[in-house]
Amino acid sequence: MTYEQIISRLHELANPEKIVYKENKFGVKTQNSLGIYHKDLNTLAREIGKNSELAQQLFDSGIYEARLLCSKICKPRDVTEAQMEQWVKVFDNWEICDSFCMALFAKNDLAVAKINEWSTREPEFEKRAAFATMAAYCMADKKADNSVFVSFFPIILEACHDERLYVKKAVNWALRSIGKRNIDLNRKAILLAKEILQLEGKAPNWIATDAIKELEKENVRMSDYPRAIYRP
Repeated sequence: MTYEQIISRLHELANPEKIVYKENKFGVKTQNSLGIYHKDLNTLAREIGKNSELAQQLFDSGIYEARLLCSKICKPRDVTEAQMEQWVKVFDNWEICDSFCMALFAKNDLAVAKINEWSTREPEFEKRAAFATMAAYCMADKKADNSVFVSFFPIILEACHDERLYVKKAVNWALRSIGKRNIDLNRKAILLAKEILQLEGKAPNWIATDAIKELEKENVRMSDYPRAIYRP
């Protein structure tokens, strides 16, 4: 399928009512949107197949859904640091931020470096990208040692004071994800959450309380990565 054919298909799928619905229901605000749900983009992505060159063309179109489609058809290992920096700077809502972080950034060799770098950024969705990538990295790299995730704890501690909705939600998401990677990290994440609970501010209180509530559940769903250690 060519670039022109894909753009034509996107316009055929356009529905302005979905733009309003997504903004009112999910807080997804953006520019140059056609109004297309992920399920329809996923269907189109399967038809196209993986194509990193075409993905960049779709991103460069400026069409919001074409950019979401970019995250679905690009090969994670093909993404360069220059592309990561180009893309992260235009994120203007949680949906596109998380789409790229989960599908591409967390599966890229630069994931850990970018988590550390972006966690100090000021723009809301660049900073969210650090923690959305961190959360997704818990599942993306099944061989990473626990020390990698423990190294994220100071970043989480620093960011938990950020009161912005989409930052604090991502920090909480990252903390919960680390705590569900394996039993040892579960214990460490709970201890970190209890440390955060002692800090002043609404954001630290919410982040910690919500994380403890989930991570201390008797039936919490937990992985066992890296499997060589946690499963014979």
